[in-house]
Amino acid sequence: MNVPKDLKYTKEHEWIRVEGDEAIVGVTDFAQSELGEIVYVEVETVGEELDKDEVFGTVEAVKTTSDMFMPISGEVLAFNEELDEDGEDNPAAINDDPYGTGWIVKIKISDPDELNDLLSADEYGELIS
Repeated sequence: MNVPKDLKYTKEHEWIRVEGDEAIVGVTDFAQSELGEIVYVEVETVGEELDKDEVFGTVEAVKTTSDMFMPISGEVLAFNEELDEDGEDNPAAINDDPYGTGWIVKIKISDPDELNDLLSADEYGELIS
């Protein structure tokens, strides 16, 4: 299972990559493998300020639908257009490259101190092993 060391993680299987006062959020390799083939991603929270642990969207796989939770508080700035190319859903990017082209949202960080509550790569690795 791929668990990049430079990211922070939640117990709900989201990852976050901090880039200054913004961050990229997605679902982990473990989550996408447990979900199976992802067929649809819905994010209707762009432009909204959300609290930590609030639902920012859903991911639908062949066998289930799961909510995605904000790892920290922030404003949802953007949804990954790669997941919806030219009006055509392309959620397979999450299965193919969950930490790269399969990212889901970009957020503006409201409270950087909340990053301290997230799991390190080692802690997340222990959680899923």
